[in-house]
Amino acid sequence: MADERDKPESGENYGTDDTDVSASPGHPVSASPRPRVPVSPLYGVMAEFDNPNRLVAAARRTYEAGYRRINGYSPYPIEELWEAIGFHHTSLPVIVLIGGIIGALSGFFMQYYLAVFDYPLNVGGKPFNSWPSFIPITFEMTILCAAFAAVFGMLALNKLPQPYHPVFNAPNFKLASRDTFFLVIEANDPRYDHDEVVEFLKSLEPKEVTDVEV
Repeated sequence: MADERDKPESGENYGTDDTDVSASPGHPVSASPRPRVPVSPLYGVMAEFDNPNRLVAAARRTYEAGYRRINGYSPYPIEELWEAIGFHHTSLPVIVLIGGIIGALSGFFMQYYLAVFDYPLNVGGKPFNSWPSFIPITFEMTILCAAFAAVFGMLALNKLPQPYHPVFNAPNFKLASRDTFFLVIEANDPRYDHDEVVEFLKSLEPKEVTDVEV
């Protein structure tokens, strides 16, 4: 009888285990189980291309086929690629606008509070709320807060810093910063079916198609 310790623990996903069981009269049954290798979940399927034109064309066909959870990687920005994968909107302008408004209001009312309530001074008979003199600092605070909103908003939307990403597991992905281009269909896409995705990416004539483990 096989040892109970050979059984996988609860919650682990294992591949098919074929056990070679042999027995002869008068002898105990012996089992020789094959090594069990856990099956890793997939992040998606990646196709590798050797030039940007092929990548953009493949991205367009992928989007037209109905896939939406797709992403492209290249050594340098490709404006056509953003449009090909359906990336037409970003929240960054709204974040920068909000940051600028917050900076303008905080700059103005900081001066207003100081001049009217905290330390009012009668300078040449001017009113305490002499708002034209508040404009320079209000403007500078607007620019400062909008700039901070742009930087930190960009980092947040891009999920940076990101020391680890599943695409790093792809064997050739290190070439994405040199001279190779990649297209990924993620496993959480509503239309994702592994075999269909692999066949579809192969039809785009890439250099290689590989699974990307989580």
